[in-house]
Amino acid sequence: MRHRIVVKVGSNVLTRLDGKLDVTRMSALVDQIAWLRQHNNEVILVSSGAMASGRGELKVDHSLDSVEQRQLFSAVGQVKLVGLYYDLFREFGIHVGQVLTMKENFEPGEQYRNQRACMTVMLENDVLPIVNENDTVSVTELMFTDNDELSGLIAQMMNADTLILLSNIDGIYTGQPDDPASQLISRVEPGTDLSEYIQTEKSAFGRGGMHSKYTTASKVSQNGIRVIIANGERDNILIDLVERKESVPHTEFIPPTTH
Repeated sequence: MRHRIVVKVGSNVLTRLDGKLDVTRMSALVDQIAWLRQHNNEVILVSSGAMASGRGELKVDHSLDSVEQRQLFSAVGQVKLVGLYYDLFREFGIHVGQVLTMKENFEPGEQYRNQRACMTVMLENDVLPIVNENDTVSVTELMFTDNDELSGLIAQMMNADTLILLSNIDGIYTGQPDDPASQLISRVEPGTDLSEYIQTEKSAFGRGGMHSKYTTASKVSQNGIRVIIANGERDNILIDLVERKESVPHTEFIPPTTH
């Protein structure tokens, strides 16, 4: 029986300090996903990074409002992002397919069923789905909170066994992550309320933050899916998590069925 894993990679993992795409990090993550697939795992990749990719590609000499920037940079950047993934995965002989989606596609009905059928037939034919929000048309109230929310919905729709949320910190702490007195919470039992520990600030390049990861993880784990928050900047993080190495720092939400 193959294990189905949804891997969400945040903007802060895929972006350098100058705001441009980190191709070295992308390559390392692709290597790890290829390893996962070779070890009896199906993988669905939810990837941020389109905005960063477009921003690095395009020089605009006039001012754009936030919606125009989002639409322009993501439209240009999504092509570059998927093109890079295509080239990197091709080195392993892995076929990829793009899935651009919107929040309304997760309402019960024909669009939901079509989206699930599309991703199912991709997996059945050994194609790796690469999912992102369709930023060209998803603006303001139509948007997902962020790709944490999107990945959670994908994990539930596709009956994943595990959802891995990769950020640039190791997980949820009892205080500020850079405070030596703070401790990493490695295991979250069903029904545990961690809201007192959650910082509400957004991440540098993405729309999310630990609050959205906690909200997504709590909701998804209640539906019987194991959820892990971990640091995507750590070497071999995906392989270490799948091999359940105890020494790897992360926060794991335990679903009620395995309690």
